[in-house]
Amino acid sequence: MVVAELVLTASALLLLYLGWYLVVDDHAVAADQHAAATRMLREWDALPASGPRAPESPSAPSDVEVGDRFAVIRVPRFGDDWLRPVIEGTSTAELDEGVGHYAGTALPGQVGNFSVAGHRLTHGSAFTRIAELEVGDVVGVRTATTWFVYRVTSSEIVAPGDVQVIAPVPDAPGAAPTEPVMTLTSCHPLYGSSERYVVHASLLASAPAADGVPDELRAEVA
Repeated sequence: MVVAELVLTASALLLLYLGWYLVVDDHAVAADQHAAATRMLREWDALPASGPRAPESPSAPSDVEVGDRFAVIRVPRFGDDWLRPVIEGTSTAELDEGVGHYAGTALPGQVGNFSVAGHRLTHGSAFTRIAELEVGDVVGVRTATTWFVYRVTSSEIVAPGDVQVIAPVPDAPGAAPTEPVMTLTSCHPLYGSSERYVVHASLLASAPAADGVPDELRAEVA
């Protein structure tokens, strides 16, 4: 009888902890990530447009090191104020801070495949709603100097080892890229990780950051 009561008590405590971890802690991490992205935008905007203290954007994948925050991603479908930092690398350490950039893939706006990953559940749950993205939706990426707007073109579900989705030409390993595209990846299903949910997008527009947020990212999401 005593043993059964202890087991029930331990189970209840475990459920309470899991609830706290999945909801309370996750919301706190998400808030921290949003605050970090907002701070990056504020710091970039406070710097002069030109001169020795002008903001700089990386021009080649080799310009960024693992752990560097070099961009901010904005997805209107995820909410009017949804923002996350983009960090070089896709290990747990980087994904704890926001959205991770697959090292060696193209940078924002470059010809090739700018590929990123985000957690679907826990660690801030950056890409919880990735499966809600529809063809025609837009994704904005801001560097220190430029806004890039991508338009969603397709989605697919693949096995975890199907790395061809982040090839320079998605799903065409060895092909030479001719246009800038973007790929977003996350675990699938929502409460599992046996597969990967993948969204592809193509570059729609780019504009100087000094001009403000592009109109495409301000449009109401249907």
